[in-house]
Amino acid sequence: MIRRLSGLAAALFLAACAQLPAGPLPQREQLENFAVTGRFALLARLADGSSESSGGRLDWSHGRDGDRLLLANPLGIGVAELHSGGGRARLITSDGQSREAADAEQLLAEVTGQALPIGRLAGWLLGRPGPGGSLDRDQFGRPLRLAEAGWRVDYAYADDDPAAPPMRLTASNAALELRLRIETWKALP
Repeated sequence: MIRRLSGLAAALFLAACAQLPAGPLPQREQLENFAVTGRFALLARLADGSSESSGGRLDWSHGRDGDRLLLANPLGIGVAELHSGGGRARLITSDGQSREAADAEQLLAEVTGQALPIGRLAGWLLGRPGPGGSLDRDQFGRPLRLAEAGWRVDYAYADDDPAAPPMRLTASNAALELRLRIETWKALP
């Protein structure tokens, strides 16, 4: 289950950023549309006390019209591509199979059996809590820790630049832990 998800995530992430021009990022507060590439690790804590883990590469673009996430295995071989937006989500696996659902959370829950807050990840990555959420900032005014709906999100940065985007993000709850290591950020029009 987790391996299917990590493979899917990696393939989606790689496809999203393959042809994006590099450029400076606007201030975090103005950043709306972006693309990131990096690595992810997912740990699922099972009811019997054991755990399953997986990881790989991802290429993700986020914009007004929706998200495109490519997932690949650790060697960069594409596993899956997820498109979401406009009230639909579609998952295409490397073997050509396709599934659809009303949104990405529902689709990934059907495919993996895990409730992943994929629709909140863009907001979390930018340090924007949803309703009922809270955000703590570091001494430079950047997001440090976010809490929302039973999830805790921790941020780490490459340097002390107050405008720097996070280079690491860890989102966890009682059942799951998702770690993202961002290698590149790109602003999209």
